[in-house]
Amino acid sequence: MLNVAIIGVGRVGGALALSLPSDRYRIAYLVDRTLVDITNIAAELSFAVVSSDAEVLALGSPDVVLITTQDTELKDAVHALVGKITRSTIFHTSGSTPSSILEPFKAGGNAIGSIHPLVSISSAELGPERFPGAFFCIEGDEKAVEIGKQIATDLGGRPFTIDTKFKTLYHASAVTACGHLVALFDAAVEMMTKCGLSVNEATEILLPLVTSTVRNLEHQSTAAALTGTFARADTETLTRHLTALNENVSDDLLEIYLLLGERSLELAARQGVSPERIDKMRSKVAVAKSKLKW
Repeated sequence: MLNVAIIGVGRVGGALALSLPSDRYRIAYLVDRTLVDITNIAAELSFAVVSSDAEVLALGSPDVVLITTQDTELKDAVHALVGKITRSTIFHTSGSTPSSILEPFKAGGNAIGSIHPLVSISSAELGPERFPGAFFCIEGDEKAVEIGKQIATDLGGRPFTIDTKFKTLYHASAVTACGHLVALFDAAVEMMTKCGLSVNEATEILLPLVTSTVRNLEHQSTAAALTGTFARADTETLTRHLTALNENVSDDLLEIYLLLGERSLELAARQGVSPERIDKMRSKVAVAKSKLKW
């Protein structure tokens, strides 16, 4: 059984505390600066030492330390903890920060790594429900990667590894797939409201379309899942779109449409649409882009 210390017991830290199988992990320490978020978690883990002072870690030797503070507080947490932990495997759970930020811990004989659950956790109590089936990005020292994979597997997750130098790029990809998807949907809703529909009506109408597209991506490549005007390299429809967009929406929304259109044409090319049709479409997009106000 591994003794675990969790530093910064917010949503992710609390979710891990509640989700790690009790027959393999013992939550020995819960450390949080304010103790505000620890109360309910601690009630479920009566054997854990609860403290607002990281000095408590010097009293024991946790096998695994999970630093689950917010990204903006990670550097300060590392500074506060260096020298207090020895011969442990130390992880942080930041999505955008590589494990190299934990380098100062190596002087104490610690292994370092990061373990990032690629899932949305809005409250600690959702951990046991959300972790199973989720992908976990693991990177760091060889020993840390090995233990990180086991932790992810024990949570019911699916671990994968990347080189430490690509950690931030990995996170940018995740933001594009998730956060930017929401922003794109918001842009589509705004376009739809220009047709006289309310935001709620536009959302209700567009959501099934987005859902069906995501389902297609579960079984098809991005090129095969592409449908619509750009998948066909339909210049006539594009022309009508541009006229409508110029008359009804801002340049910002038009630019989003055109930039994504260029990417869609790359997918259409992979589908085997004729180069002549794609080149004609690209020329039309390029002319429209040149007319935007910069």
